[in-house]
Amino acid sequence: MIKPKVTIFSGYGLNCEEETKAAFEFAGAEAHIRHINDIIATPSVLKESQVLAFPGGFSYGDDTGSGKAYGNRVKEHLSEELDAFLQRDTLAIGICNGFQILTSAGLLPGALIANDSARFICRWVDLKVEGHSPWLRGIESLSLPIAHGEGKYYADQKTLAQLKKDDAVALRYERGPMSEHFDLPGNPNGALENIAGVTAYDGRVLGLMPHPERAIRFTQLPQWTCEKERYLRDGAPVPEEGPGIALFRNAVDYFA
Repeated sequence: MIKPKVTIFSGYGLNCEEETKAAFEFAGAEAHIRHINDIIATPSVLKESQVLAFPGGFSYGDDTGSGKAYGNRVKEHLSEELDAFLQRDTLAIGICNGFQILTSAGLLPGALIANDSARFICRWVDLKVEGHSPWLRGIESLSLPIAHGEGKYYADQKTLAQLKKDDAVALRYERGPMSEHFDLPGNPNGALENIAGVTAYDGRVLGLMPHPERAIRFTQLPQWTCEKERYLRDGAPVPEEGPGIALFRNAVDYFA
C-alpha cells in the first residue's frame, strides 16, 4: 500500500507538530513537518500531499487572539494554493490551535473564543460523534484530552443552522466515562450546543479542540494503570492503542 503523504504546518509557536507526525506515522502515513515560511516559498509541496495538518500550540503567542495571526498569514499567502488542494480528493485537519487557525483563515465556519471560566483548562473530555466525515468513520464516541484557554465554539444562529443543514457538526461534548470518573461537567468551556468540532468540504476538513494525537497509546489514558490491572484480573489482553489513533488510521485508510 502506498503511504499517503502528510504535510504538517509548523512555526511561530505551534508546538504539537512532533506528536502529530508520530500519530500519522503510527497509523501508516508518511508525514513531513514544514515551516509555514517554507510552504509559502515553495507551495508546490501541497501538490505532493494528500493530507494537511495544522497542529496545536500557541501560534504567535495568541497575542491577537488564538490562531488569528497564523490564520491571517495562511489566508493572505496560501489561499489559492489551499483552494486548489481542497478541490482535489484530499483531507485536512486542525487540532486545537490548528482549529482556531482554520476558522480564522475562513476554511471552517464559526470561531473559538475564551472559555466561560476565563481560565486555561487541561483535562479529558467525552465526545459524541455526529455528521459524516472520513476522519470519524466507524467511531460513535470517544474520550480525548483538551488543553486550551479559548476553546468555546461560537457561531451566529444562521451559521449554526447551516452547520446542522450540512450535517457539519462533527463532535459534541457529552458527560461520559471520563467526566463521570473525575466528576467533571461534560461541556468544559461553554461551547454553544456542546460543539467540540466541525467539518467543511463534505467532511474532508475537520477542526476539533480535543487532541487525538495525545491519545494514540493506551498508556496515555489518565487511568491506564487502573485499567491495566482490570484487564489482567479478567484475563484479557492489555490494549496497546488509545482512542485517538482511530482518526489518523481513518485518514490513512481513506487513500488505501
